[in-house]
Amino acid sequence: MGIEGAAESRNTSAMEDVAHLLVRCLQAEGVEYVFGIPGEENIRFVDALNSSGIRYVLVRHEQGASFMAEIYGRLTGRAGVCSATLGPGAINLLLGTADATTNSTPVVALAAQGSLRRIHKESHQVIDLVSMFAPVTQWAARIECPDAVPEMVRKAFKTAQSERPGAVFLAVPEDIEAEHPAEPLVPLQIDAVHADAPSPSQIARAAKVLTAARHPVVLAGHGAARAGASAALVRFAERLNIPVATTFHGKGVFPDDHPRALGAIGFMRHDYGNFGFDTADVLVCVGYEIQEFDPVKVNPNGDKRIVHVHRLPAEVDAHYPVAVGVEGDPSQALDALAAALPDHLTYESGTDRKIRMLLNEELEYGRGNDAFPVVPQRVVADVRSALNRRDIVLADTGAGKMWMARLYPTYEPDTCLVSNGLSTMGFALPGAIAAKLARPDRRVLAMMGDGSFLMNSQELETAVRERIPLAVLVLVDEEYGLITWKMELELGRHSNTRFTNPDLVAYAESFGARGYMVKAADQLLPALRRALDDDAVSVIACPVDYSENLRLTDRLGSLHGPF
Repeated sequence: MGIEGAAESRNTSAMEDVAHLLVRCLQAEGVEYVFGIPGEENIRFVDALNSSGIRYVLVRHEQGASFMAEIYGRLTGRAGVCSATLGPGAINLLLGTADATTNSTPVVALAAQGSLRRIHKESHQVIDLVSMFAPVTQWAARIECPDAVPEMVRKAFKTAQSERPGAVFLAVPEDIEAEHPAEPLVPLQIDAVHADAPSPSQIARAAKVLTAARHPVVLAGHGAARAGASAALVRFAERLNIPVATTFHGKGVFPDDHPRALGAIGFMRHDYGNFGFDTADVLVCVGYEIQEFDPVKVNPNGDKRIVHVHRLPAEVDAHYPVAVGVEGDPSQALDALAAALPDHLTYESGTDRKIRMLLNEELEYGRGNDAFPVVPQRVVADVRSALNRRDIVLADTGAGKMWMARLYPTYEPDTCLVSNGLSTMGFALPGAIAAKLARPDRRVLAMMGDGSFLMNSQELETAVRERIPLAVLVLVDEEYGLITWKMELELGRHSNTRFTNPDLVAYAESFGARGYMVKAADQLLPALRRALDDDAVSVIACPVDYSENLRLTDRLGSLHGPF
């Protein structure tokens, strides 16, 4: 290129405003989608996306955008991106952003802000967004200089996608968005992070603990799923004949049809899987994070020895006394630990068989129960029958989540998604949209109570308009059933949990979706199969009988071990 050509190219680049530079930085990070609603203060950014190849998914509420970014990040490992205008738009991003951080999921949330000339004073729609997002993100900042954009975007994605992942927030003042850098800038190079091998001395100490153990149990959490440790967990369990339980977030990282599977723990009462921990003397916690599940439920006396295997050090908790911390890639750590143990070392098993039998009995009870409204065990069994091993179900927060998380057989990680860090309602429908975009080869089902469905049901229009096929199963009881359950357990009565619904079939059809009403138990499975096979958006309304809730907790309360 001659001198004149180089000067012309430099001048062209110099004409680029911050909005276009920001979009080029997103392209360099591999961003495929931005979920959001535009506002007056970020019109240049939204316009710049049009020629970028990044798909802007216009949503109907910014909260939906934040949940979409979260689920996209959870399934891909790459930060999902959501965008909003200043003030109320940014505030609406807060819930999904906080949910992402507490669920260890990478998200970059972008919001417009008032110009730097007016944010120091009382001004229309201006609040301190950075201070608002700081407690629920790993990093929150405001872009105050055009030249800082490449560095700040790279830092945002590096921080969000670190181990441990979480959300990051960037505010872009409207005057900065329209400015031009002092000189042409390019996105920064991405520095890949490589999995670290564990320390040999840590492995040796952990091997000493396991060699002395009589009844060890593995607890695999979300960090094991993020690290892709499924195969290593199976090798470790088979080599030592050791039972493996998962947290709700870790569901599927160890397949529930494996002979050593204990299922998932995290229920509000002493569930079947907890009996596998009652007689354990050593817990091997792989990728486990305390916000997933309170360790007091498996180590009430704080007397079990714990081997913490993770890329992160353990959180401090009186019921999580770490005997040995093995920091590094979980797969490498498990393989190294197995290799360091004596060849003859295996552990007696038996508890896991009893626990799997009890879980199977509940599922069989559901499959054969024709009562209507449908019992939750029947819902879980029919959802499992309708979905393939790799299909994805998102179980929204409520009583339905408890039944799914504890009972739904899961065979691969990230195929049964719940919110267990913040445990928020309303994420499943917008999350299902992102799940289908992230995994277009999978069928996707959002399973929601009628309470959570109406919190973000407007995103049906987004799915229909964007032609994103998915199914929504709405469990109808006209009640915040989980709160009723808790009130009845603790108080012996309940109040202020009842509501009414619109005609959910007509409601779905008004958005251009397909609507189905289940009127008998044997209609649920055919409706699920039809909706999942359709290249359309479908809503299935299914009345459910949650009197099974108290029967379950009564039954668990009368169950005694050891098994």
